Amino acid sequence: MHKRSRQALALLVWLIPLLGFAHDVSSADQEILRNGDLWAYIQVGATHMLTGYDHLLFLAGVIFFLNSFMDILKFITVFTIGHCITLIGATYEGITADEHLVDAVIALSVVYKGFENLGGFEKIKVKSPNLLLMVGFFGLIHGFGLSTRLQSFDIGKEQFLAKILCFNLGVEVGQVLALIPIVFIITLSRKHKQFPAFYKAMNWYLVLAGIGLFAYQLYGYFVGH
Repeated sequence: MHKRSRQALALLVWLIPLLGFAHDVSSADQEILRNGDLWAYIQVGATHMLTGYDHLLFLAGVIFFLNSFMDILKFITVFTIGHCITLIGATYEGITADEHLVDAVIALSVVYKGFENLGGFEKIKVKSPNLLLMVGFFGLIHGFGLSTRLQSFDIGKEQFLAKILCFNLGVEVGQVLALIPIVFIITLSRKHKQFPAFYKAMNWYLVLAGIGLFAYQLYGYFVGH
């Protein structure tokens, strides 16, 4: 790995705790929901996806592994279905868990994707699981993480289902807005001869970032208990 790549990775790993704070539930978001209508839930849902670096890192890892637009569409659709199921279902039924533990598992999904993209399973002579199934499985977990975020707010009981659906719609809008530049950058980078080095460096970053986020979430869990 080139010196500049190592320096960039070191800087990004150092910034991981700051990225984690950006995804926290804020009093400002609560105020928006308290004073707004259903549109406010769309707004906050979109914001949480756009600042949900763990979700975006995982999606970037999925896209790195794929070559065609149709494959990207297929895998993102499966991921979206997965996180819609748990976001809507778990919130509606009031099923929740400690958000630090859920986000720790989400962080491991980032590690998993980087490890797989780097041929980790082949190196340890283990057959890699079916990617489409794994993306769907991790979609369920990511959706549960988003549900724990939504349930951290005081959303009341009036228009309860509508508020959940609007938050979910906001998440989808945020996901599309985030994916456009990610897909563009990765697609453009494939045309350059330095792509193999870029691919390797970025997937190593996914592994390191995932480990950093995992440690950060465990620290938050143990400090909070």
